[in-house]
Amino acid sequence: MMKVQKGDVIRLHYTGKVKETGEVFDTTYEEVAKEAGIYNENGIYGPVPIAVGAGHVLGGLDEQLDGLEVGKKYEIIVPPEKGFGKRDPKLIKTFTLGQFRRQGIYPFPGMPVEIETESGRKLKGRVLTVSGGRVRVDFNHPYAGKHLVYEAEVVEKIEDPIEKVKALIELRMPRVDPGKVIIEVGEKDVTVDFSNAGLDKNTLVLGEILLESDLKFIGYEEVNFKPGVDELLKPPEEKGEEVVELEEEVSEPLVEKTDEGETAVEEKEVTEAEEPSSEKAEETEAAEKKEETEKKAKKKTTRKSTTRKSTKGRKTRRTTTKKTTSKKKTKAAEEKKGESTAEDSE
Repeated sequence: MMKVQKGDVIRLHYTGKVKETGEVFDTTYEEVAKEAGIYNENGIYGPVPIAVGAGHVLGGLDEQLDGLEVGKKYEIIVPPEKGFGKRDPKLIKTFTLGQFRRQGIYPFPGMPVEIETESGRKLKGRVLTVSGGRVRVDFNHPYAGKHLVYEAEVVEKIEDPIEKVKALIELRMPRVDPGKVIIEVGEKDVTVDFSNAGLDKNTLVLGEILLESDLKFIGYEEVNFKPGVDELLKPPEEKGEEVVELEEEVSEPLVEKTDEGETAVEEKEVTEAEEPSSEKAEETEAAEKKEETEKKAKKKTTRKSTTRKSTKGRKTRRTTTKKTTSKKKTKAAEEKKGESTAEDSE
């Protein structure tokens, strides 16, 4: 008969019971789970794939699988220290009844509870007694201090390298369709491609981390995944938005610079224009008004966004108009003075 040893990948059927009470607490058989009242609708039943010695099952059971024959049924006894541990009296805590009632909890013996320690660790326990305003809670595992009995059978020892990898994928990611996974194996290296597996990122990251440890345990020195964990955890790049922002930053100053440049030229032409002579002051004023009206009309038609330019232009023209008006007043004063002189001479 074929025997198994540490590092082998096998399929194992088992049922775990508490020796002292006969209570079934774990099984790979669907019918047994239903009879024991521990059936899980979302669970997957059947012989479970594991690597012997990798800790995929309870430690006390795992170490006794080495040397078992394939196809033969065994009864394996697991002592408390290699099962769920010995009972620790320090893990039995006493609380006041008020601590529970302030949180809307009314405890009773046998009630499961969960508390969070100051360090953020969550502890699950079971209420032992409620008496005299005190509540005693046991945070030991329910099967701590118990001897366990496993009825176990090694159904298959997997020899093919590809099938070994598939079995470990089934263990870590049982919902994956193996037909959508591409596996390549060498003597000391393996590559697993999950590109078409249709898994969400979080499930794939956790699965790959656990699977890498399993594959190295059975002898592969180099393990590669597609896509890899680093690639899956890399934040998405937002290249499109960066380009748009860059274009906005470049285009705005270019428009401002062009408008200011044109404004500066126009202002220079107006301010540096020669002042009209006294004889042609009225004609110049009329011509300036006409020119100003035409320019305003042109600006409204061709450049609606150059508010700053138009404002500067108006300020300059008002200054010029003021100078022209002063010339007109000077001419009028001279004419009046001339008339007064003529009257005096007469």
